Amino acid sequence: MSTSSKPHEIVERALELSTADGCVVIAEESSTANLRWAGNALTTNGLTRGRTLTVIATVDGKEGTASGVVSRSAVTAHELEPLVRAAEAAARGAGPAEDARPLVEAGPVSEDFTDAPAETTSAVFADFAPALGESFARARAGGRELYGFANHELTSTYLGTSTGVRLRHDQPNGTLELNAKSPDRSRSAWAGRATRDFKDVDPAALDAELAKRLAWAERRIDLPAGRYETLLPPTAVADLLIYQLWSSSARDAAEGRTVFSKPGGGTRVGDTLAELPLSLRSDPAEPGLESAPFVIAHASGDDSSVFDNGLPLTATDWIRDGKLDRLVTTRHSAELTGLPLAPAVDNLILDGGGERSLQEMVADTSRGLLLTCLWYIREVDPATLLLTGLTRDGVYLVEDGEVVGEVNNFRFNESPVGLLSRASEAGRTQKTLPREWGDYFTRAAMPALRVPDFNMSSVSQGV
Repeated sequence: MSTSSKPHEIVERALELSTADGCVVIAEESSTANLRWAGNALTTNGLTRGRTLTVIATVDGKEGTASGVVSRSAVTAHELEPLVRAAEAAARGAGPAEDARPLVEAGPVSEDFTDAPAETTSAVFADFAPALGESFARARAGGRELYGFANHELTSTYLGTSTGVRLRHDQPNGTLELNAKSPDRSRSAWAGRATRDFKDVDPAALDAELAKRLAWAERRIDLPAGRYETLLPPTAVADLLIYQLWSSSARDAAEGRTVFSKPGGGTRVGDTLAELPLSLRSDPAEPGLESAPFVIAHASGDDSSVFDNGLPLTATDWIRDGKLDRLVTTRHSAELTGLPLAPAVDNLILDGGGERSLQEMVADTSRGLLLTCLWYIREVDPATLLLTGLTRDGVYLVEDGEVVGEVNNFRFNESPVGLLSRASEAGRTQKTLPREWGDYFTRAAMPALRVPDFNMSSVSQGV
């Protein structure tokens, strides 16, 4: 095997080298193209490639099956056998794995499993870059400066197991973050987009939105901390509900450790969480948000298991018509809790039946706050999923259906579960980029939410 071996060849060779009772190999080949700009001018662009190999060895012992996991980047031919042996040594040195289950049996093989990995290039920006240049000219003429970056990554994942699983998934992932600033840097506005190919990103429209927000900020209004009717845009809703999804392990709930634990024992599956007909779901086949249709697990935890690699993923309702319908389970935690098998899926969609745009919701607000985005989100209390964080890049006061100025930033204290129970309106669902979690989770579609009493716990001097 040469250093230029194709990923599927590396998977097959690692499986051949394995002397463990079971083996899972995950090869990931990624390529990235990026652009960066500052002060209305491109500053850098580049292309990178990378390879990561994860070997999971399982060893059957008298007391049960143990697993060992080793991941390394840029693995060459002569490094492959030591990597496999390291995983086997880790398995033999570990105690029995609580989540041990028979490895997933082989199903249909991906037809493109032996094909070369997909690859992105700078051509992904062929239409976007010239349009961005035109936006620079408009911004310069309008007395504002644009800063930001565009990133496109394409990752091909090859999954092979000693039980015959041979699956492949190609995942495109594009993000755009754009900041507009006044020349004196006293005013700032942000917009972000998630995209598969940059064909659906319009820099001119984003620049026009940012110019409007900078104009709103010409009037400054100081407000105290307190509870305000607040319009949360889709990006802010996504950041809160992604954290909620990450906190929805069925096992943690059954053990009484989370907001989804039922007092006295058990989980809150079946409980009403929202009066609005909200449905929170994931679907690997969701148009525009497609994600891997099978489990890819590099490690075991309360909501993932390396033994589940290759399990098929399907559409899952986490909340259906306001009621908690599913919590995240592995095969192991599903058996422990008696709940249906529901592995995590790498996208998240909230539907509330609303048809109105955020602009229409603003026009129907007598007095309230309009947020841009949230950041520095941290957990305060897992029992209630109380989160704290800061507003950023624009909080605006709405009076009689019009934005009348920019107010100071705030620190907030809120639980996403509590927000869902108190939301009085959900707007139209649209694809969005989470500002806080965009490095980890980008495939989301959310509506704007109207919350009548969002808790701005203190004033923040952040921007």
